[in-house]
Amino acid sequence: MNTRTPLDPHSAQPVLTLGSSLADAHAAVIILHGRGADAQDILPLAHEINVPHVAWLGPDAANNAWYPDRFMQPLANNEPWLTSALAFVHRTVEQVIAAGIPAERIVLAGFSQGACLALEYAARNATRYGGVIAFAGGLIGPDGTPRDYAGSFDGTPVFIGVGDQDAHIPVSRSRESAEVMQRLGATVDLRVYPGLPHTIIEDQILAARAIVSQAATAPR
Repeated sequence: MNTRTPLDPHSAQPVLTLGSSLADAHAAVIILHGRGADAQDILPLAHEINVPHVAWLGPDAANNAWYPDRFMQPLANNEPWLTSALAFVHRTVEQVIAAGIPAERIVLAGFSQGACLALEYAARNATRYGGVIAFAGGLIGPDGTPRDYAGSFDGTPVFIGVGDQDAHIPVSRSRESAEVMQRLGATVDLRVYPGLPHTIIEDQILAARAIVSQAATAPR
């Protein structure tokens, strides 16, 4: 059993599940909660997205946060929490693949801080995923952070949805993130919602449903 340490604060955290078992699922969604929340808060989105034969996995952050500072602060401000969070996501991806679901049927998703983590993990580990869904998020780090990520998304569908009245996620960072993901070979759907604050609306749910449905019907 993993034991939490100061250098790896998320190492002993659980992964909650919903929906189909990994043994029976056609696809898997790894969904990451926001700051101040937990996996139990975000997993019910599975019912709203409502795609059959999907395993939903919700990694649970230590102390209800993936990293302590805001996502656009210097990367060092969020260590070792950020590295630990990325490693936790990676372990969860490996768990899904070991169960027989390949990366092209894995969707990485999240809201707010979880959306930022999902985008950052995907960019640092670019390959053909079933999709990436960012409800109000952007790549992590201050303006001017090098975005020289390796790998290729090879057409992975990426959805980024953000409101222009979001007090936490600047639209400019979501736009930059969309450009980076596209440069890495993703098929990006960026939607900026006029007047929308930091929340998830029905249009975002529909966009997510389309990606998860596509992943669940991909060739096995």
